[in-house]
Amino acid sequence: MASALRDWLDKPNTGRGVHLAADDGGWDFRGYGELASAARRTAGALIEEGVRPGDVVCLILPTDFTCVETYFAVWAAGATVCLITPPLFQDGDDYVAHVAAILAQARPALVVASEGLSDYAGRAMAQAGLDGSPWLPRQAEAEAAVQPAGELALLQFTSGSSGAPRGVMVTWDNLEANSELIARTAGFEDTDVVASWLPLYHDMGLIGTFITPIARQGNLRLMRPDHFIRDPARWIRCFADAQHTAAPPFAYAYCARRVKPEQLEGLDLSGWKMALIGAEPIDPHSLEVFAELLEPFGFSRTAFRPAYGMAETTLLVTMDKELRDPLAIRPDPQSLSFGEPVRILEQHTLGPQSRGAKAGWIVGCGTPEEDVPVTIVDDDGREMPEGVLGEIVVGGASACPGYYAGAEAKSTRFIDGKVYTGDAGFFHEGQLFVLGRMGDSIKVRGRSVYVEDLESKIAEVSGLGKGRIVVVGVPGAGQKGLALFAETQDEAWVPEVREMLRRRVGEDVEVTIVVGAGLIQRTSSGKPRRRYMWERLKDGQMDGARVVK
Repeated sequence: MASALRDWLDKPNTGRGVHLAADDGGWDFRGYGELASAARRTAGALIEEGVRPGDVVCLILPTDFTCVETYFAVWAAGATVCLITPPLFQDGDDYVAHVAAILAQARPALVVASEGLSDYAGRAMAQAGLDGSPWLPRQAEAEAAVQPAGELALLQFTSGSSGAPRGVMVTWDNLEANSELIARTAGFEDTDVVASWLPLYHDMGLIGTFITPIARQGNLRLMRPDHFIRDPARWIRCFADAQHTAAPPFAYAYCARRVKPEQLEGLDLSGWKMALIGAEPIDPHSLEVFAELLEPFGFSRTAFRPAYGMAETTLLVTMDKELRDPLAIRPDPQSLSFGEPVRILEQHTLGPQSRGAKAGWIVGCGTPEEDVPVTIVDDDGREMPEGVLGEIVVGGASACPGYYAGAEAKSTRFIDGKVYTGDAGFFHEGQLFVLGRMGDSIKVRGRSVYVEDLESKIAEVSGLGKGRIVVVGVPGAGQKGLALFAETQDEAWVPEVREMLRRRVGEDVEVTIVVGAGLIQRTSSGKPRRRYMWERLKDGQMDGARVVK
C-alpha cells in the first residue's frame, strides 16, 4: 500500500527540514534530502535484519535525529511503527514492567533501542518472553527502495490512565485522513513552520506536530520535553518565525508562571497563527494568564485553538477553526446527569474575567467537520440534542478499527465503525464541550460528579495546587466512595476539605484521604492513573502512603 505520508522519502525538498534543539541552547539543522537518505539506508539495514512489510517494529529512542530517521526507516521498510516512551520519572523496575506489557501485546519483529536505553529494553524483552536482544540503529551502505506497506501505519499505545496499556490500530487511511484534517483546520500553508516540545510517543506530539509537518515538508523546530521544562521561554521564542504549535493546558499556565517579560524582549509574535490546546479538559485561566504575558509582544487570543481528540480516533476530533476568542462556560454541577439538559450558570469569551476561572469552568473545543461526525448519546445509545449531557461518539475516516491483539478498554468501545469514547460531553452554541472521562466521575443522587472538578476545588481550598492532588471515584462498601491522594505530609487542610466534600457530594459518600510524598502516578501524557493508584493502595503496595483518619 502506498501512502502520501511517505512520498517525501522519494521526493525530498532539500531546502527545508528539521531544526533540532541542542542542549547548549542552539539548534542543529538537517534538510529533508539528508533525512530521507538516512531513513532509506536505515530501512536497508532493517530489511537485512529480516523486517518485512506489515511487521511491527518497536522503537525506544530519545528525541533526536536518529529517532527521526529510524521512525521513517520503519515506514520505508513497509512496517508498522510502535513508539515507546523513554523513561521519564519512573524508576527502572516500573519502567521495564511498563515496556514489557507493551511488548507482550505488540509482539514486534524487532525492538530498536538507543545504546543508553538498550539495557532497559533487553530486560523488558526478557520479561515479555521475546527472544534476542535490542537492535541498535545502524545504516546499510545503500538506500533501500520504499517498500509496499502493510495495513497498519501505527500501533499507538494509549498511556493507560485506567489500567494496562492498549495498542490502538491506526491504519494508513486513518492516519492520512486525520493528518489532512489537522492541516485543514489549522490552516497549514506550504511555507509554515511548526514548533513543538511534545513527546513523540504521545498521539498529539507524534501525529499533530511531527508526522503532519514532516509529511508536508514544512520546517519543524523540535525540542525535547525536558528542554521545555528547563526553559519554557525558548519554546515561545520559536514563534518569532513559527506559526503552529500544540500543548496541554498546564503548559500554557507553566509558561505564565516561569517566563518573565524581559526574557522575551524584542520578540514579535504577531505571526503566530495557531496554539492548539488539548489532551485534558481546558480551563480558561491557564489560557488567559498566557495571553496576558504575551499580548505586549503581539500574541492574539484568537491564535488559541481549543481541541478534542484521542488515540482511538487517530488524534484530532474537533478543533475550533474560527478566528475568535475561545468560549468558556461554567455548567451547574447539580445538572450534570446523563441524558439531561446542562444548565449553564455563566459564560464569557476569553479575556480578563477568565483570570481565576478554574474550578468548574470549561472551554469549547470547536464544531465538528463534516468528515468527522460527532454525536452525543445517553446510556441507552440514543442520540441527544444540543445542550444535553451524554457520551461522545465519533465516526468518519479517522475512527480506528480497534485495539491490537483483541485488547479491550473499560470505557472506550469500537462499534460499527464508530468510537464510543467513554468521554462525557455536550454541545452548546454549536461547540463541543468535554467534561472528561466518564469513569472519572461518581454518581451522587443520580448525577455525575466529575473528579477533575473536585480536584480544582480541593486545590483551591487546601492551597496545595492542582498538580499535587488526585481524586478517584471508588466503589465503597454498599455506597459510593472517593479517595483523595495528596502529595504532602501536612494535614492541617484536611478538616476544611472534608467539610467542602460533604457539602458537594453529601454525607453518604465515604471519603478516604491519603497523604505522602511521591504518591501520584501519571501516564506518559501526564494524566493521573486514578484506578491504578487506588488498586495499589488497596493492595498495600503504596510506599509512604498514610491514610488520614
